[in-house]
Amino acid sequence: MSADAAPAQYRLDDLRIDVARQRVVRDDGQVLEVSGLSFRLLLVLLGQGTRVVGFDELIERVWAPAHVGEETVTQRVRLLRQALGDDGRQPRYLRSVRGRGYQLCSEPRIEEPATPTAVELERRPHALPIAVLLMLTLSTLGALLWWSWPRSETPVVSPLLERAAYYAAIGQPANNERAIALYRQRLQEAPDDSTAQLGLSRAYSARLCLYSGNAEDATQALALAEAVIARQPEFSAAHAALAYAHDCRGEVIAALAGYTRAVQLDPTADGSRASAAYLQARQGHIAEALAANLDVRAPETVRFLQLQIASNLDLLGYTAAAEARYRRSFQLYPDNVFSNLAWPTFLYEHGRLDEAQTALTQAMSRGTEHAGLHLLAAELALLRGEHIAAREAVQQARALKPQASLPETMAWITGVEPPPDAAALRARAATLRAGLASGTDPFDGIDAALLQSQAGDTSAALDALDAAITAGFRNAGYLRVSPLFADLRTAPAFDAALRRIDTALAAERAAVQASGRLPDDAVTASR
Repeated sequence: MSADAAPAQYRLDDLRIDVARQRVVRDDGQVLEVSGLSFRLLLVLLGQGTRVVGFDELIERVWAPAHVGEETVTQRVRLLRQALGDDGRQPRYLRSVRGRGYQLCSEPRIEEPATPTAVELERRPHALPIAVLLMLTLSTLGALLWWSWPRSETPVVSPLLERAAYYAAIGQPANNERAIALYRQRLQEAPDDSTAQLGLSRAYSARLCLYSGNAEDATQALALAEAVIARQPEFSAAHAALAYAHDCRGEVIAALAGYTRAVQLDPTADGSRASAAYLQARQGHIAEALAANLDVRAPETVRFLQLQIASNLDLLGYTAAAEARYRRSFQLYPDNVFSNLAWPTFLYEHGRLDEAQTALTQAMSRGTEHAGLHLLAAELALLRGEHIAAREAVQQARALKPQASLPETMAWITGVEPPPDAAALRARAATLRAGLASGTDPFDGIDAALLQSQAGDTSAALDALDAAITAGFRNAGYLRVSPLFADLRTAPAFDAALRRIDTALAAERAAVQASGRLPDDAVTASR
């Protein structure tokens, strides 16, 4: 049986694999971290029973249309085994067949999932994988703004919706486009299908946040979510989708309000809770954000929650615990842009430049394509004095995100494009400052500072930096290491700005310590 026609649920030895929810659970209730390409690989193998599946077939069915080699397959099998707790030398689930490929160790069985009761449906946690809006900054998470993929609050019955949800959850541009096409097809059949409208809304938002979308995508996402809210004002997932659209437009206050409303309507909405926590951290409320992240009821249903907690811990000064989480995510999810960006950015912001370059090179060799990776490459190149390499990296970032502000600012700074005159730079900075005042991302103030500095107005640049800090920007590590701030670092007011950040973070750390809300690894590391 093909993966595309997979049954609802498999059993493999002591594992239960729920296809629709992309969930692998042991009989003892332990939920295993199997997602993305690892889950797709497992699903293909399950569909083949104990038949040996060759490298070429796996490449065609798991990675196509991307072109990869046998080494990529071997690495993915290693990661799948690691997630399953399998030993390649004494395999329980998956064995290698030298020179031929891979096969399952035992025959998988098809199971019919139990029909949930009304109470179970009400209590079922929503799988809200948090995805990321890259604001093209280099903050603690490489300027990641998390996104959500809420499951429907009612059972999904349409095969089109099942497949659309499957593709949407993978988190890659081609699959997101497949999801959009399937959601549109479903809406041709049933124009008022709320699940399809919200799925399409989130997919449009993801197109803007993660790939090469434009403002029109967010406009359509907002309209779809608002249409559902008009019919079902108490529908938590609709408010989550609306919040995500605002999120992708950089409207932090509106997005936070939407996620908060979603949690009020459904306290089990873990993805909305974690998304709200991320935005709280963006506003500088780190202790509050960490507490909310730790309050997530089903952490296994929220993708990249560990990266988000790592960001909180890093800002609070629990560096060793944060590093362990970043490193682990980078090792476990080689196909995911968020993990690939977060780890080298962490190293960069801690001044570990050679390690950061090594990690970035590895991340980019995995086929991950994202503007944030190229902007990080540009900054590292500038620190080495390699201006041609920096310009090439910025050009790639501009090609991926032609409408984003920061890549254009860096294009002017590095000489990729001739900058406008000083008056135009100041006008652009003023626009960013105006947005900041109305609730956009605090990094807009950082971008405005760079523009004012390029215009030759150091005083205005430092004032923009101060406004960013007032709005919640707390990433002093980036300001200390980035070559973009080399000129401003000579001003006494720059040191004062860093002290403001350090003082604010010290207060947040004291609040966390007073509350006693710390993960065990952070408590151990701080002893």
